[in-house]
Amino acid sequence: MNITDANRIFRKSIIKGFFEPELVNLDFKKSSVKHPTINYDGLMQSDLLHIFFDVETGSDYPDGDEWFIVDMLFPHDVKLPDNLIGTDYFTTLSVEDGKTFWHHRELIRYKYGKSKKLDDALEFLESKYKELHESLEPLQKDLK
Repeated sequence: MNITDANRIFRKSIIKGFFEPELVNLDFKKSSVKHPTINYDGLMQSDLLHIFFDVETGSDYPDGDEWFIVDMLFPHDVKLPDNLIGTDYFTTLSVEDGKTFWHHRELIRYKYGKSKKLDDALEFLESKYKELHESLEPLQKDLK
């Protein structure tokens, strides 16, 4: 088995065995939204922001068994205020029919050499989700 396949399998196992169950314990549920580029189901606490795990990006790296990318998707074709646009918040993601969604990608490192930091990674993921979700809440009334 090559390193890319091994890292994908390992990442999926960590996500399915730890991150998804822990997020469900934090009131996340299966997302009804399909990500335009990630073929796996996502999770959400509200329809405002959805979490998807990207197991493909970087799976060919030698340390690819220590991290993965989380894509937090705001699946609405609306203009965001300038203060929410940029690498710290949201960048555009083109979807079908000329629409644009918004997303934020974050590297989640859950292992440093032989030391696993799963709880720290989960805490970071949850805090980043809350931060981004709160920044989008003022837009919620315009989405209905």
